Amino acid sequence: MTSAAYKSAGMDGRSAERQGYGLVVFAAILLAVIGCFNLIYGIAAIANSHVFVANAHYVFGNLRAWGWITLIIGVVQLLAAAGVFTGNQLARWFGVAVLGLNAIDQMFFMPGYPFWSLTIIAMDVVALWGLCAYGSRQNIEAGA
Repeated sequence: MTSAAYKSAGMDGRSAERQGYGLVVFAAILLAVIGCFNLIYGIAAIANSHVFVANAHYVFGNLRAWGWITLIIGVVQLLAAAGVFTGNQLARWFGVAVLGLNAIDQMFFMPGYPFWSLTIIAMDVVALWGLCAYGSRQNIEAGA
């Protein structure tokens, strides 16, 4: 239930929820974009592309191992984005978990391509904010 202070004056109170719905859609789109980036990033790492820093040392594993992990996370992110687009609350929380795992994955991937990893982490944080702050059932129902 929304408080009276949160509702807009002169309306039935749904405009505030619609703003939140737009941010959830934005977060879902961002989740899908990050998933596509991770697919490309993972394939490039598996193929030992020359895009990555040469002779980087990882905490454990190698570039190819982290490429497979990133590829799998990318596929799962695309599935979560599809679920968020349908308005499924379980998919929303699944997306939050996958975005958190991706941020951790990118931390471990920093020796291979540091600036890109920081960019993806920033996108993860924005998508996490949108899904956590505005993904409530009331916002989803208000946008539908």
